[in-house]
Amino acid sequence: MEKPPLTSDEDGCVLAESHSEVALVSADDGGPTVADGQGDDRIAWDSKLQYVLAQVGFSVGLGNVWRFPYLCHQNGGGSFMILYVMLLLIIGVPLFFMELAAGQSIRQGSIGVWKHISPRLAGIGYSSCMVCFFVALYYNVIIAWSLFYMGNSFQYPLPWEQCPVDMISNQTVKECAASSPTTYFWFRKALDISDTIDQSGEFNPVMTGCLLAAWAIVCLAMIKGIKSSARVMYFSSVFPYAVLICFLIRGLMLDGAIEGIKYMFYPKLEIWKEVQVWRQAATQVFFALGLGYGSVIAYSSYNPVHNNCHRDAFMVSGINFMTSVLASLVVFVVLGFRAKNIALNCVATNVAKLAGMATTSSSQHWWPWFNMSDPKSVGLQEYREWYSHHGTLLGSNITDCDLEREMSKGVEGTGLAFIAFTEAITLFPASPFWSALFFLMLLNLGLSTMFGTMQGILTPLMDNFRMLGRHKTMLTICSCILGFFIGLLFTQRSGNYFVTMFDDYSATLPLIIVVIFETISVAWIYGADRFLDDVEVMLHWRPPVVYRYMWKYVCLLSMVGLLAASLLRMVFKKPTYTAWDHNTGSETSLEYPSWALAMLSMLIIAASLPVPIGYLLSYLKDGQNLSVEAAEAERQRERYSKCNSTEPVPNNHHSPLDEDRSLPCSTFLPLSAEHYRLLPQQEDGEEEEDTGV
Repeated sequence: MEKPPLTSDEDGCVLAESHSEVALVSADDGGPTVADGQGDDRIAWDSKLQYVLAQVGFSVGLGNVWRFPYLCHQNGGGSFMILYVMLLLIIGVPLFFMELAAGQSIRQGSIGVWKHISPRLAGIGYSSCMVCFFVALYYNVIIAWSLFYMGNSFQYPLPWEQCPVDMISNQTVKECAASSPTTYFWFRKALDISDTIDQSGEFNPVMTGCLLAAWAIVCLAMIKGIKSSARVMYFSSVFPYAVLICFLIRGLMLDGAIEGIKYMFYPKLEIWKEVQVWRQAATQVFFALGLGYGSVIAYSSYNPVHNNCHRDAFMVSGINFMTSVLASLVVFVVLGFRAKNIALNCVATNVAKLAGMATTSSSQHWWPWFNMSDPKSVGLQEYREWYSHHGTLLGSNITDCDLEREMSKGVEGTGLAFIAFTEAITLFPASPFWSALFFLMLLNLGLSTMFGTMQGILTPLMDNFRMLGRHKTMLTICSCILGFFIGLLFTQRSGNYFVTMFDDYSATLPLIIVVIFETISVAWIYGADRFLDDVEVMLHWRPPVVYRYMWKYVCLLSMVGLLAASLLRMVFKKPTYTAWDHNTGSETSLEYPSWALAMLSMLIIAASLPVPIGYLLSYLKDGQNLSVEAAEAERQRERYSKCNSTEPVPNNHHSPLDEDRSLPCSTFLPLSAEHYRLLPQQEDGEEEEDTGV
């Protein structure tokens, strides 16, 4: 039986010639087909628990604690959660499952996976590595901040509990009096921040030391690859849950906790009409699962080939969402307690003013019916009821004390963790204990995410460059040293502004672009049906056909829409940053200077450029290979034609050798299988022909 030849691309399709020539998994023995000479000796997780903790630790990060609660707070509470779950099931889980399956089947990092599907798509993996590097630079600075605050928590009273006193004037420091003790400690003591991004100033020595310690911790945990980092994961991934549960139990006992929970879950469905809410929900789904970083692919590449990655996708996504809900409960309980205390202090202050006004005024028609001699005994509801009837008669000197207004002052990111939450902790009994516990939780959340980010850099490089793979320890150490020296940018007085710039612009657009190309690679270039066939070989059952339509249409169009919305937002809303004005003790919004705009543009370009560069280089390389093959074929044809068209030389003396020389020469062109046939075997008993020898 003749074997049919491989089909060739006669029309020169763009990517057809670079399709993977083998399936993602080997169907005969169940083992993975490993590119670039990788064998079955690839290191693996010691247990399924290690892998799950690693994936959960990477996906559950600081954003679950200070980003998701803020989005719920600003976008309708329970309504935002419903929208988030819907987008998680439609976009997040299918894309997360796609990355898990690709990494597990090919058993390579992000570069090797997309290079295996098509050599022209290797740039996708390099873009993922660039984004991971940018994120690692500023993410470790946040870990350094957590180390600084945790170190300052072991004293009583806490250093951010009261405003300091000026030694010269013997008065409260003006900057602190104009803001609050926690705000002053954050901006002046921790960051020693400048007024604008243009005023770089000198390095902060204490924060530089904390950054060095953060990189040292990461280096020691990563120095032996997943074997060492996985052991750390047992603590860094589990400990935050214990802390969150402790904070939730303690918070529910505080006055104002129920008001905070009501504010969190109260639905405002009219918020769904705003496009901005959909964009923020989709972006949060996108970043919560860590899509596009390459870390998900790197972690899953160390799995057994028959691991149920479909179940893992739902499990990790569900744990991630429930963690966000748990963190939101803790945040709103504590913020409700904080808002209730602020409102009660407002009542006490106003009642004291009323008592003073009562002694000088003869009119009694506005006198409250509560006891003004003990301001702290007056309840919030009682005061607000009186204010609704008589408050406007007394002018601006007496203010309304609205609990919901305090709750509506949304804070996110560093403002939530290092200002609002620390202020609430100062009101706890045994506040140093709770403060140390909280910042130790932030430290572990940051480290578990940092391990995954670094794995998204190191694994693809070691898989694709054998020299780096042979020197894993040296590569890890050099990467951490390089990250520390570049990270010094964030330890100067204007460093917080650069952290904001990297957080807002170095990852968002490039990661969306990366995931768009990932989806195109799997759904259209490799083929969604073909990919599902490979997943069926791995899982021994075929995933639902709905994934085919999700990958080809729903997820792809959603990502394109998210990219368009993000680009339009950047075009119509000029990039700004929040600066600290030490004169007024308040934050102001400023536009980036021209050099900063150029810098953030370079961040986006540098992270996105490997995709087109990788395609172009592969295209040129294929063109050169075709030229070389064509030239070689031309030389072979010329040799054949010369041998075949040689004129016989007149010679009167003929010999058998002359006759042999006149025969055509054999060709050097390779022949395909159909040019050969089996010679018939001789029948038994048939005598051999006498050759006369």
